[in-house]
Amino acid sequence: MATAVDVTVAGTLPAFAPPRAVHVAAVTAGNALEFYDFLTYSFFAAQIGRTFFPSTDASASLLASLATFGAGFLMRPVGALVIGRIGDRAGRKPAMLLSFTLMGVAMLGLALTPSFRTIGVAAPVLAILFRLVQGFALGGEIGPSTAYLIEAAPLHRRGLYVSFQAMSQDGSILVSGLVGLALSSILPDAALDAWGWRLAFLLGVAIVPFGLVLRRQLVETLPATSPPDAQPSPGAPPLALIAVLALIMLAGGTTVSYVQDYLTTYASATLHMPTRIGFLATVTVGLFGVIFDPIGGWLSDRFGRKPMMIGPWLVLLVVTIPGFWLVSHYRTAEALVGMTMAMVIAAAISTSSVLVAVTESLPARIRCGALGLIYAFAISIFGGSTQFTVTWLIRVTSNPLAPAWYMTGAVVVALGAMLLLPESAPGRLASRRAP
Repeated sequence: MATAVDVTVAGTLPAFAPPRAVHVAAVTAGNALEFYDFLTYSFFAAQIGRTFFPSTDASASLLASLATFGAGFLMRPVGALVIGRIGDRAGRKPAMLLSFTLMGVAMLGLALTPSFRTIGVAAPVLAILFRLVQGFALGGEIGPSTAYLIEAAPLHRRGLYVSFQAMSQDGSILVSGLVGLALSSILPDAALDAWGWRLAFLLGVAIVPFGLVLRRQLVETLPATSPPDAQPSPGAPPLALIAVLALIMLAGGTTVSYVQDYLTTYASATLHMPTRIGFLATVTVGLFGVIFDPIGGWLSDRFGRKPMMIGPWLVLLVVTIPGFWLVSHYRTAEALVGMTMAMVIAAAISTSSVLVAVTESLPARIRCGALGLIYAFAISIFGGSTQFTVTWLIRVTSNPLAPAWYMTGAVVVALGAMLLLPESAPGRLASRRAP
């Protein structure tokens, strides 16, 4: 059985210069589009529901819209398996081109689909179809793109390079928050229903042609011949256990991320704070994530993956429940932004380390497919359910701290997996082997 940490892959790859900033942007653009689309759909779920699922019951229309959004999560494991295998067999580059093209087609298709009043039942059918295509594409995006960054980066800069995945995600959160705030402030409700929500999606689609052009210029990192698996470190767990630990860690990270993305809705729907103040939480998540994601990646290259995974999550364990209590008690912009900042900084520093540790721990020959599947299941199960679950918990307990308890539970479980996962940073492993 193939086992643990692959630390020699970089030496088996074709020699090429590290990718330039534009190439890193091309690789991480898919992750950026994923989160831009997620939040854009969330912000305008009511308008999308009225467009494709009109009903005399507003809540029924909204639920149909959210169910359509959730349908995309069902296709992520399928996309991870299919496109991930392409990435492991034909190359990282063709897999990334395929996933990005499908993403653009799906987003454009949803934005241009006529309303129910125009084409009848074909409208919701097309909307569901495009969400399924997009879920398939997104499922196949994370494996090839992250594998590419790991393999293209110098050994002592892997954490920094992979941090650009998280940085692109938080950058898109920032942009989507600003776009949502701008459109909801400028346009009247009738315009938002008619075409405003479509404009938000088209803004995301606009970067697709540029991303495809840049991705076509990338140098392939998949070796021409499959290298033998690296020798595992003494006492390293088998691949199956690595996969389980990775799933738990990514599930925890996904839960934390989606609770943070929920803060805008939480502030307005649960705490009844003004919508414009609620949007400050989304902007804060994006802004401080962009700043601290690369810092976390750089620190993991310097001090190792495990210290930079575990330390910040211990901070999360300490600040989450008191932070939610402060916000629910005072219900001010200062409390909301302060609590969000504390959580985001801790989570951002850890996120890059988690993703690079998981990717490094998987053998190169199965890296795209395995990482894609693990990530897809984590996102599908926990990303697709977190916001629904915390909303339900608030309703049944009447306790505004319910999201904090749910998030804290996820942090505790993920911390256990982090403690068990072996250190994978090449520099730390080399220092341990040195006489």
